[in-house]
Amino acid sequence: MASSPTQKGVVITVPVLVLSVSVAAIMLFFLISSLSYCDCPASAPPLQGFAGAAGGGGSGGGLADYKERISPTKEDIEWVKDQIRLNGLHMQDNVLRKGINPRTRAQQLDDLIHYKGISHYEEPEYNNHTALPCPGELLVEEHHSNYGEPWAGGRDVFEFLAEAAHLSPNSQVLEIGCGTLRVGLHFIRYLSPEHYHCLERDELSLMAALRYELPSQGLLYKRPLIVRGEDMEFSKFGAGVMYDLIYASAVFLHMPDKLVWVGLERLVSKLKPYDGRIFVSHNIKFCSRLGGEECTKRLTSLGLEYLGKHTHDSLLFNHYEIWFEFKRFKA
Repeated sequence: MASSPTQKGVVITVPVLVLSVSVAAIMLFFLISSLSYCDCPASAPPLQGFAGAAGGGGSGGGLADYKERISPTKEDIEWVKDQIRLNGLHMQDNVLRKGINPRTRAQQLDDLIHYKGISHYEEPEYNNHTALPCPGELLVEEHHSNYGEPWAGGRDVFEFLAEAAHLSPNSQVLEIGCGTLRVGLHFIRYLSPEHYHCLERDELSLMAALRYELPSQGLLYKRPLIVRGEDMEFSKFGAGVMYDLIYASAVFLHMPDKLVWVGLERLVSKLKPYDGRIFVSHNIKFCSRLGGEECTKRLTSLGLEYLGKHTHDSLLFNHYEIWFEFKRFKA
């Protein structure tokens, strides 16, 4: 930041009040001048697709963390490859190397179970003063390996969905099957408090979300509404809630078709007409098994319109996802 030049040799002959105003004006001038220049590295492009991203005229609040995207550009990828090549780096076999604590997750978990920690704390359990006791599987982050793809890719998926649905911090989002919040964490961080809802059936996943991920990320204050359930019952989320985005990542694959259709019927009235979106990943077997014409007919009877298929290529990692988009076409 540029510093203001020192004023020398000035004869002061004006009243104190005028002097104070003049000095304040000079200070303001140099402050504005200094702010107009920043010797900073160029930042990543803003998330232009968000309603409320920089210059987007959104409702504000919670956007500071998301003015810069994490998904790299093609230029970023080429730069990284150049650095790897210039430094003579090569892919190595995955072997356990010595470090501060060179133990596998399984070994760490065994220590936690038998000794209450790697330091071999052997006191009885009732002497444990931890405010949030946590299952050992979560403390060694085994739940980060539940997805068959990198845990860190959750941010990449969040960006795709948030841009596609033109979200702002005041948008309402429902995830069906949020698991251990691989994607949900980023929605929770971006959205206003209480604006993220989730229906999840697995108990350990819920424990991971509530006892590990939210506390460790400092996001308990966002008060997400995470409900245990497996029958596509949404009554606990409130009758008057209208969602801007409802999404399910590989969840409908594991449900009977009949239950999926029951869920869609219940969700239609909770999706904002016209602008709200439903995204389903991987495939829509519940629809394809009926045949195209029959599926369209049933969707139409619910007030839903199929908008098309998206292939989300992740530039972060070597995987991609197929997403199917729907909207409510009538109020």
